[in-house]
Amino acid sequence: MRRFLILILIFTSLIHAQGVEWIKSNYIKKEYRIPMRDGVTLFTSVYMPKDTTENHPILMMRTPYSVAPYGENNYRNNLDPVVPGYQFAKERFIFVYQDVRGKFMSEGIYVNMRPYIPNKKSNKDIDETTDTYDTIDWLVKNIKHNNGRVGIWGISYPGFYAAMSLIDSHPALKAASPQAPISDWFIGDDMHHNGALTLSMSFNFFKTFDQPRDSLTTTWKRFPQYDSPDMYDFFLNLGTVADVNKKFFHDKLPFWNDIIKHGTYDEFWKSRSNLPYFTNVKPAVLIVGGWYDSEDLYGPLHIYNSIEEKNKNNNCILVMGPWSHGGWARTNGESYGDFSFGDSTSITFNNEILLPFFNYYLLSNSSNSQSHTLNLAEVTTFRTGSNKWEKYDQWPPKNATAKELYINANAKLTWEKPSYKQNLFDEYLSDPSKPVPYTAKFYDSQTMYNRAYMSEDQRFAASRPDVLVYQTEPLKNDITLSGPITADLFVSTTGTDADWVVKLIDVYPDSEPNPKSNPENIEYGGYQRLIRYEIMRGKFRNSYEKPEPFTPGKITEVKFNLNDVDHTFLKGHKIMVQIQSSFFPFFDRNPQKFIDIYSASNEDFQKAFNRVYFSEKYPSHIKFFVVGN
Repeated sequence: MRRFLILILIFTSLIHAQGVEWIKSNYIKKEYRIPMRDGVTLFTSVYMPKDTTENHPILMMRTPYSVAPYGENNYRNNLDPVVPGYQFAKERFIFVYQDVRGKFMSEGIYVNMRPYIPNKKSNKDIDETTDTYDTIDWLVKNIKHNNGRVGIWGISYPGFYAAMSLIDSHPALKAASPQAPISDWFIGDDMHHNGALTLSMSFNFFKTFDQPRDSLTTTWKRFPQYDSPDMYDFFLNLGTVADVNKKFFHDKLPFWNDIIKHGTYDEFWKSRSNLPYFTNVKPAVLIVGGWYDSEDLYGPLHIYNSIEEKNKNNNCILVMGPWSHGGWARTNGESYGDFSFGDSTSITFNNEILLPFFNYYLLSNSSNSQSHTLNLAEVTTFRTGSNKWEKYDQWPPKNATAKELYINANAKLTWEKPSYKQNLFDEYLSDPSKPVPYTAKFYDSQTMYNRAYMSEDQRFAASRPDVLVYQTEPLKNDITLSGPITADLFVSTTGTDADWVVKLIDVYPDSEPNPKSNPENIEYGGYQRLIRYEIMRGKFRNSYEKPEPFTPGKITEVKFNLNDVDHTFLKGHKIMVQIQSSFFPFFDRNPQKFIDIYSASNEDFQKAFNRVYFSEKYPSHIKFFVVGN
């Protein structure tokens, strides 16, 4: 619980703070209850510069994680959405922080990913777009010395609220930066990936976040303490998803109950997707994501694509860096996991992209507007492997060429399609009582997950008999993958359902030298560096709305997308693909029986033999896009 609260505080106050005394010396704090069109008031903290010689822009964040500290004499220790602090505060922005409807000191009822209402008929039809509109309208009319220009930003859930501000936006909203924004909680963000539940993360998040409040409050409810062994053993011993309620939640968490009631992509989940609604986007947009974001990598990529597709004259910028979830705001970005990048990537982003973006769009009518220029590429990414920033006119890059790597005999990945007339295959026994772990690290069950697993050495998994391993010969030249990846597998199972996990891996040469400073005794020689992975719950292979069983033993195509990458496999390295049927306990276990998994009993779980085929007729492969180096 303590670790979870620390994580929440990171989202709301961040690190590398300016300090309370500096802020008190330069800002005045006021607290307001801003009325919404339906009469509900939202608690809002406003930090106004003491300098009143000119008007200032408003920069706001709406959050479900609390705007603490409360009280006009209690100041935050950091105002900036940046690392290391000060830059935005020195520009004398008016900073606004708001508890969203139904959370902490704001009135109303909280709804997770509150659905957008396209055709509103009265003031009772409220959503996050109306709450944002009404807040901005009140601020520009009531906060003295504002210049009539508003920006909004947020990371993760606050990123969702920033994204929703783009729909039916207020005219004063000139710039928005949704960072790690949520877009769809069933297909790709946070709670599910292709219908598979993120068990350890969802359990640990909702055990606190989902507890209903009794009244307006300034504090989090504490979840009752419980014995907390290693995460893998804890969730394995817990049993089924249904056992979570029996043993821990006792039907007291409303959204957790909704999750287990809605096991398919029904209207409950569809209505919470914001991707269909990014039409007529008027503010400038800066979308930010991290290549190692285990929670919301899907969101920034797909919200960017949605805006690009629906707005011919949009002004939308995408930035993707080598960060975990929100890493650009709480670390200097010099490294991730076992790898260093040779650049303080977070500081580069904040100083050269984020601050210039908001300065340009929000200070354009101030006395020093001439000093603010903007020269940002449509897309800026940090390319891992070669460790350098890249700029593109579009994403995926227009010069990218589609290529395929095929699974072949003798554990090979080849550029040539298999020519075997017979249907060759590799097979493994998938046992739900011994699922493949997602990480080699031992973690307390009360943490959401090992944050560094997305570039972790996969040798621990390659040695298991229930993980198939395929790799190329050593590369003769560098090869850079930029853009989306598709796994196209031909499989069979002796069960009636199965999960399929595909991992793309960069294998280092045996001769690779270890890092010079190596307190963790990292062995780079033969390191199997995870680059990207994804899971597909097999019953959703053709439709998220209407799941279908597998016919035992029948060869079936399972095709799904992995999130995008920008990574260079260096000369002498190998490209590896691993295939498995569990990734535990990051994802819940599949009983390997066609059933509503959320109501499955322990007796429903069964072993299954799973096959992956490679032949002329059934060429299992991965498809990606290659650019010149």
